Amino acid sequence: MIVEQIWTGNAYRNFNYLIACPQSGEAMAIDPLDHEKCLATAKKHGWDITQVLNTHEHGDHTGGNAAVIAATGAILLAHANAKDKIPGIDRGLAAGEVVMVGGTVELETLDTPGHTMSHVCLLSHTDAPALFCGDTLFNAGAGNCHNGGHPHELYATFVSQLATLGDNTLVYPGHDYIANNLEFTLDREPDNTRAAELLAQVEPQDTNNALVSTLALEKEINAFFRLHSPTVIAGLREAFPDLPDEPDAETVFVKLRELRNAW
Repeated sequence: MIVEQIWTGNAYRNFNYLIACPQSGEAMAIDPLDHEKCLATAKKHGWDITQVLNTHEHGDHTGGNAAVIAATGAILLAHANAKDKIPGIDRGLAAGEVVMVGGTVELETLDTPGHTMSHVCLLSHTDAPALFCGDTLFNAGAGNCHNGGHPHELYATFVSQLATLGDNTLVYPGHDYIANNLEFTLDREPDNTRAAELLAQVEPQDTNNALVSTLALEKEINAFFRLHSPTVIAGLREAFPDLPDEPDAETVFVKLRELRNAW
């Protein structure tokens, strides 16, 4: 499997992706908002885009569909329940379905509600798994729930699906928010030395060659995985004086999401 992470350079800080089969040269475009860069990258490598996948229905992820499909004849894949939200879906996906790119790349569909209720992530069946996670999981952060989502559903996705993935899983999010998210982690957990070290490393990073994190790293530096940290809980109690003495993980997650909304 070959992965090209494409930095759009737009105001929303989107990442687009091409996943290619090294044998056949067939490729899938994930959330190809910047259709010109996606098409140019495929042409440069001699790849044939045969599929477009949208992780969810928001316009900054679907806006390039028509241009890419018109140029390539690719079919469109998305969550099965997004058929009334994303025009022209050819294949609706459900949890557990496998999507093939060429003859060698297997991508498993994860049904990951929270940011929206019709969001999918793709997990590669490779020696080093790769998670293409749209707006569910960001480097050091979690998706918001403002436009059709729900924080309790996002919590369930994090705990029951993302946290159970292998620590070596590579994380490919839909946006570059890592510096701001690390600042939020440090605001909530000032003694997180790993987050502080990483912030110093990535603040000047080249977004055309961005850091690719792993689940192991996320569990160290992402506040939304650090629900049992005494420092995180103590800080939440200052922000929410009515917090129980021993809040459950779901309450911690939802309160963190509430604070992040105003960050």
